[in-house]
Amino acid sequence: MKKFLLLFLALFTGARLFAASEADKRRDYVTRVETCEAILQEFMMRPDTAIPASVLRQAKAIVIVNQFKAGFLFGFKGGYGVVLVKKANGRWSVPVLISATEASVGLQVGANTVETIYVITDDATPKLLFNRRFNVGVDAKAVAGPKVAEKESNAEPIIAAPVLVYSKAVGLYAGATIKSGQLARSDDVNFVLYNTKYTMPELLYSDWVQPPREVQPLMAYLQKIAP
Repeated sequence: MKKFLLLFLALFTGARLFAASEADKRRDYVTRVETCEAILQEFMMRPDTAIPASVLRQAKAIVIVNQFKAGFLFGFKGGYGVVLVKKANGRWSVPVLISATEASVGLQVGANTVETIYVITDDATPKLLFNRRFNVGVDAKAVAGPKVAEKESNAEPIIAAPVLVYSKAVGLYAGATIKSGQLARSDDVNFVLYNTKYTMPELLYSDWVQPPREVQPLMAYLQKIAP
Protein backbone atom coordinates (compact mmCIF):
# COMPACT_ATOMS: atom_id res chain seq x y z
CA MET A 1 0.00 0.00 0.00
CA LYS A 2 2.83 2.36 0.91
CA LYS A 3 4.59 1.67 -2.41
CA PHE A 4 1.33 2.34 -4.23
CA LEU A 5 0.91 5.71 -2.47
CA LEU A 6 4.51 6.69 -3.27
CA LEU A 7 4.01 5.74 -6.91
CA PHE A 8 0.76 7.73 -7.02
CA LEU A 9 2.44 10.79 -5.49
CA ALA A 10 5.32 10.54 -7.93
CA LEU A 11 2.95 10.34 -10.90
CA PHE A 12 0.81 13.19 -9.54
CA THR A 13 3.86 15.40 -8.96
CA GLY A 14 5.19 14.59 -12.42
CA ALA A 15 1.86 15.48 -14.01
CA ARG A 16 1.78 18.82 -12.17
CA LEU A 17 5.34 19.64 -13.23
CA PHE A 18 4.50 18.73 -16.83
CA ALA A 19 1.40 20.94 -16.76
CA ALA A 20 3.42 23.83 -15.31
CA SER A 21 6.08 23.35 -17.97
CA GLU A 22 3.48 23.41 -20.74
CA ALA A 23 1.93 26.56 -19.27
CA ASP A 24 5.34 28.25 -19.14
CA LYS A 25 5.99 27.27 -22.74
CA ARG A 26 2.65 28.66 -23.84
CA ARG A 27 3.30 31.99 -22.10
CA ASP A 28 6.57 32.21 -24.00
CA TYR A 29 4.83 31.46 -27.30
CA VAL A 30 2.13 34.06 -26.61
CA THR A 31 4.91 36.59 -25.96
CA ARG A 32 6.38 35.74 -29.36
CA VAL A 33 3.08 36.52 -31.06
CA GLU A 34 2.74 39.77 -29.11
CA THR A 35 6.30 40.76 -30.03
CA CYS A 36 5.57 40.21 -33.71
CA GLU A 37 2.47 42.36 -33.42
CA ALA A 38 4.57 45.13 -31.82
CA ILE A 39 7.13 44.85 -34.64
CA LEU A 40 4.41 45.27 -37.29
CA GLN A 41 2.89 48.25 -35.51
CA GLU A 42 6.28 49.92 -35.13
CA PHE A 43 7.04 49.43 -38.83
CA MET A 44 3.71 50.94 -39.81
CA MET A 45 4.14 53.98 -37.55
CA ARG A 46 7.33 55.15 -39.29
CA PRO A 47 7.27 56.46 -42.91
CA ASP A 48 10.79 55.15 -43.50
CA THR A 49 9.67 51.57 -42.77
CA ALA A 50 5.89 51.61 -43.31
CA ILE A 51 4.40 49.37 -45.98
CA PRO A 52 2.24 51.26 -48.52
CA ALA A 53 -1.46 50.42 -48.68
CA SER A 54 -1.04 49.54 -52.37
CA VAL A 55 1.38 46.77 -51.37
CA LEU A 56 -0.77 45.52 -48.50
CA ARG A 57 -3.70 45.19 -50.90
CA GLN A 58 -1.60 42.69 -52.87
CA ALA A 59 -0.71 40.61 -49.80
CA LYS A 60 -1.65 36.95 -49.77
CA ALA A 61 0.44 36.31 -46.66
CA ILE A 62 2.47 38.24 -44.11
CA VAL A 63 5.52 36.95 -42.26
CA ILE A 64 6.89 38.90 -39.29
CA VAL A 65 10.31 37.83 -38.01
CA ASN A 66 12.40 38.66 -34.97
CA GLN A 67 16.00 37.39 -35.12
CA PHE A 68 18.79 37.79 -32.63
CA LYS A 69 22.44 37.04 -32.09
CA ALA A 70 23.15 33.55 -30.86
CA GLY A 71 26.70 34.47 -29.89
CA PHE A 72 29.26 37.24 -30.10
CA LEU A 73 30.92 35.90 -33.25
CA PHE A 74 28.21 33.78 -34.76
CA GLY A 75 25.92 36.35 -36.31
CA PHE A 76 22.13 36.25 -36.32
CA LYS A 77 21.41 32.55 -35.99
CA GLY A 78 18.40 32.43 -33.68
CA GLY A 79 14.89 33.74 -34.03
CA TYR A 80 11.20 33.21 -34.49
CA GLY A 81 8.29 34.69 -36.36
CA VAL A 82 4.67 34.30 -37.35
CA VAL A 83 2.97 33.74 -40.67
CA LEU A 84 -0.63 34.66 -41.47
CA VAL A 85 -2.41 34.04 -44.76
CA LYS A 86 -5.35 35.85 -46.29
CA LYS A 87 -8.21 33.45 -46.91
CA ALA A 88 -10.61 33.44 -49.84
CA ASN A 89 -13.21 35.30 -47.76
CA GLY A 90 -10.79 38.17 -47.15
CA ARG A 91 -10.18 37.33 -43.50
CA TRP A 92 -6.72 36.70 -42.07
CA SER A 93 -5.80 33.35 -40.55
CA VAL A 94 -4.54 32.73 -37.06
CA PRO A 95 -0.84 33.56 -36.67
CA VAL A 96 1.25 30.41 -36.95
CA LEU A 97 4.62 30.44 -35.21
CA ILE A 98 7.74 29.57 -37.21
CA SER A 99 11.48 29.52 -36.55
CA ALA A 100 13.88 31.85 -38.35
CA THR A 101 17.62 31.38 -38.77
CA GLU A 102 20.64 32.85 -40.51
CA ALA A 103 19.48 36.43 -40.96
CA SER A 104 21.43 38.23 -43.67
CA VAL A 105 19.32 41.25 -44.57
CA GLY A 106 19.40 44.56 -42.79
CA LEU A 107 22.27 43.67 -40.47
CA GLN A 108 23.57 46.81 -38.84
CA VAL A 109 26.80 47.32 -36.91
CA GLY A 110 26.17 46.93 -33.21
CA ALA A 111 22.64 45.59 -33.67
CA ASN A 112 21.43 42.83 -31.36
CA THR A 113 18.24 42.01 -33.25
CA VAL A 114 16.96 42.05 -36.80
CA GLU A 115 13.26 42.68 -37.40
CA THR A 116 11.91 41.85 -40.85
CA ILE A 117 8.50 41.76 -42.48
CA TYR A 118 7.86 39.72 -45.61
CA VAL A 119 4.83 40.56 -47.75
CA ILE A 120 3.99 37.55 -49.92
CA THR A 121 2.03 38.44 -53.03
CA ASP A 122 1.04 35.04 -54.42
CA ASP A 123 -0.85 32.02 -53.13
CA ALA A 124 1.84 29.41 -53.81
CA THR A 125 4.78 30.86 -51.88
CA PRO A 126 3.35 30.51 -48.33
CA LYS A 127 2.87 26.79 -48.99
CA LEU A 128 6.63 26.39 -49.46
CA LEU A 129 6.78 26.47 -45.65
CA PHE A 130 4.93 23.15 -45.65
CA ASN A 131 8.22 21.58 -46.79
CA ARG A 132 9.77 22.27 -43.39
CA ARG A 133 12.32 24.84 -44.59
CA PHE A 134 11.97 27.86 -46.89
CA ASN A 135 15.00 29.83 -48.11
CA VAL A 136 13.95 33.42 -48.72
CA GLY A 137 15.38 34.65 -52.01
CA VAL A 138 16.35 31.13 -53.11
CA ASP A 139 13.11 29.15 -53.11
CA ALA A 140 11.21 32.29 -54.17
CA LYS A 141 12.51 35.57 -55.54
CA ALA A 142 12.61 38.29 -52.88
CA VAL A 143 13.18 42.02 -53.35
CA ALA A 144 13.21 44.99 -51.01
CA GLY A 145 9.73 46.45 -50.84
CA PRO A 146 8.88 50.12 -51.42
CA LYS A 147 8.22 52.21 -48.32
CA VAL A 148 5.54 54.85 -47.68
CA ALA A 149 8.22 57.58 -47.62
CA GLU A 150 9.45 56.51 -51.06
CA LYS A 151 5.94 56.50 -52.48
CA GLU A 152 5.35 59.98 -51.11
CA SER A 153 8.43 61.09 -53.02
CA ASN A 154 6.75 59.87 -56.23
CA ALA A 155 8.58 56.56 -56.44
CA GLU A 156 6.40 53.85 -57.97
CA PRO A 157 5.85 50.81 -55.75
CA ILE A 158 7.66 47.74 -57.05
CA ILE A 159 5.51 44.68 -56.54
CA ALA A 160 6.62 42.33 -59.34
CA ALA A 161 8.03 39.70 -56.98
CA PRO A 162 6.44 36.97 -54.85
CA VAL A 163 8.21 38.22 -51.70
CA LEU A 164 8.64 41.88 -50.74
CA VAL A 165 11.05 42.37 -47.85
CA TYR A 166 10.88 45.17 -45.29
CA SER A 167 13.70 45.79 -42.84
CA LYS A 168 15.30 48.75 -41.09
CA ALA A 169 18.43 48.60 -43.20
CA VAL A 170 19.72 52.01 -44.26
CA GLY A 171 20.39 52.35 -47.97
CA LEU A 172 18.46 49.25 -49.03
CA TYR A 173 16.64 50.51 -52.11
CA ALA A 174 13.28 49.24 -53.33
CA GLY A 175 13.62 46.45 -55.87
CA ALA A 176 17.04 45.27 -54.69
CA THR A 177 17.27 41.47 -54.78
CA ILE A 178 17.58 39.91 -51.33
CA LYS A 179 18.58 36.60 -49.81
CA SER A 180 17.67 36.70 -46.16
CA GLY A 181 17.99 33.31 -44.55
CA GLN A 182 15.69 30.46 -43.70
CA LEU A 183 12.19 30.08 -42.28
CA ALA A 184 10.94 26.76 -40.95
CA ARG A 185 7.83 25.15 -39.52
CA SER A 186 7.44 24.81 -35.75
CA ASP A 187 4.56 22.38 -35.43
CA ASP A 188 5.44 21.37 -31.85
CA VAL A 189 5.30 25.02 -30.78
CA ASN A 190 1.88 25.52 -32.35
CA PHE A 191 0.57 22.33 -30.75
CA VAL A 192 1.17 24.03 -27.38
CA LEU A 193 0.02 27.52 -28.38
CA TYR A 194 -3.29 26.33 -29.82
CA ASN A 195 -3.74 23.16 -27.74
CA THR A 196 -4.27 21.15 -30.90
CA LYS A 197 -2.66 18.50 -33.05
CA TYR A 198 -3.47 20.34 -36.25
CA THR A 199 -0.37 21.36 -38.17
CA MET A 200 0.51 24.42 -40.24
CA PRO A 201 -1.70 23.71 -43.30
CA GLU A 202 -4.83 23.25 -41.19
CA LEU A 203 -4.09 26.21 -38.94
CA LEU A 204 -3.53 28.56 -41.86
CA TYR A 205 -6.19 27.46 -44.30
CA SER A 206 -9.03 25.96 -42.25
CA ASP A 207 -11.38 27.30 -39.60
CA TRP A 208 -11.00 24.25 -37.38
CA VAL A 209 -9.15 26.13 -34.63
CA GLN A 210 -10.76 29.16 -33.06
CA PRO A 211 -8.26 31.96 -32.33
CA PRO A 212 -7.57 32.31 -28.60
CA ARG A 213 -7.87 35.83 -27.20
CA GLU A 214 -4.09 36.32 -27.05
CA VAL A 215 -3.67 36.19 -30.86
CA GLN A 216 -6.78 38.18 -31.76
CA PRO A 217 -5.16 41.67 -31.47
CA LEU A 218 -2.60 40.81 -34.16
CA MET A 219 -5.31 39.41 -36.42
CA ALA A 220 -7.48 42.49 -35.89
CA TYR A 221 -4.63 44.92 -36.56
CA LEU A 222 -3.64 43.14 -39.76
CA GLN A 223 -7.27 43.08 -40.89
CA LYS A 224 -7.40 46.84 -40.30
CA ILE A 225 -4.30 47.70 -42.36
CA ALA A 226 -4.72 45.00 -45.03
CA PRO A 227 -8.45 44.38 -45.44
